[in-house]
Amino acid sequence: MTPVTVLGLGPMGRALAAAFAVHHPTTVWNRTPGKGNGLGATVAETAVEAIAASPLVVVCVLDYQAVRSLLDADALKGRTLVNLTGGSPQQARELAAWAAGHGIGYLDGLIMGAPADIGGPDATLLFSGPEDVYQAHRPTLAALGENATHVGEDPGRAAGFDAAMLDAFWTSLIGIVHSFQLAAAENIAPADIAGYVKVATGLLPELIDVVAEHLIADRYPGDASTMASAGASMDHVLHTIRANGLDNGVLSSARAVVQRAIDAGHGEAGFTRLAVL
Repeated sequence: MTPVTVLGLGPMGRALAAAFAVHHPTTVWNRTPGKGNGLGATVAETAVEAIAASPLVVVCVLDYQAVRSLLDADALKGRTLVNLTGGSPQQARELAAWAAGHGIGYLDGLIMGAPADIGGPDATLLFSGPEDVYQAHRPTLAALGENATHVGEDPGRAAGFDAAMLDAFWTSLIGIVHSFQLAAAENIAPADIAGYVKVATGLLPELIDVVAEHLIADRYPGDASTMASAGASMDHVLHTIRANGLDNGVLSSARAVVQRAIDAGHGEAGFTRLAVL
């Protein structure tokens, strides 16, 4: 059993520590005292003390600024740092470079799941960084969930997966929220529109596959719908939004992207052509 240290005991950090503690001697530290209680883990007085307790140190805090404030290069030297804090690919690469410069192994990770999923079959984790470092600690990291995958040597790759998925999620969610706002402006009740919004957004999973297929084939047919027709559809939605005095920033920006594609001669191509512009 490999000793593990967890730095940061927010909801996700506590879930990580609890999962590790079932299988491994676990040490925890949190800036606010008391959060390590009830985890079946040893509570360290300082971050340096916690780091010194284990060869594998897992950090999960608010952001990279918080990560940097916790790390002690001398204490970490010769150990492996696994960063499960959300951030950009560039931030992950910078932290990996810092770690390498101080003789510290480094893996960056992405957790797909809620704190309640950690340690069970519903948690999916993606790790990036040196393959040998991942393989050395894979048995220990398995305590966090059965679905763990190493996605590449580039330490920023897991964060790249995260950014791409969250891009789709937040862009979609803002559209859904805005659709209810537009419906309300047209005196359509939430209960009346919800089912129809589900029908419209229910097309998205299939369209994700279509985009991927077109990109792989490098072919963007407009048989079902062209860029020009998409622009026309967006125009009538924008007209309705503006007529009701609502914010049109998101869709206007999307419409401008479509227009640039049309102006570049792709009006008869499919909407998927935007993925390579």
